[in-house]
Amino acid sequence: MNTVRPGSHLTLHYRLAGPDGADVVSTFKDQPATLSLGAGQLAPAIENKLIGLEEGAEATFHLAPGEAFGERNPEMLQKVRRSLLAEHGDPQAEYHVGDVVEFPTPDGTGRFAGVVRECGQDWLLFDFNHPLAGQAVTFQVRLIGVL
Repeated sequence: MNTVRPGSHLTLHYRLAGPDGADVVSTFKDQPATLSLGAGQLAPAIENKLIGLEEGAEATFHLAPGEAFGERNPEMLQKVRRSLLAEHGDPQAEYHVGDVVEFPTPDGTGRFAGVVRECGQDWLLFDFNHPLAGQAVTFQVRLIGVL
């Protein structure tokens, strides 16, 4: 039986639930996921829980607040001038609290997202923390294949 190791390629069903028990993501009703450990598809703390499991294993892990996605970082709350958003995006865009806005990475090769937390006259306050930062999560897994 194959065992999960760093760099393993996995086929699995998984469920990630927030502190209220509600699903954040679940593949159990759809097609299984395929991923490679170490490729950044799962949080490192979740990947570490998979190491050593055998093909066919089923497990549920409860991760303490901040363990899976880090603690909330107040420095990840940033005010952005509306003029800057207009200059680099749609000048006619309207923003509301709760909106998720994507930004290019400084090198232009990727994207990251921020959630609008406050709207000022000439600025918006964005939260760039992971939505589950500082929260307990539950990770349930059924390993179908390990290569």
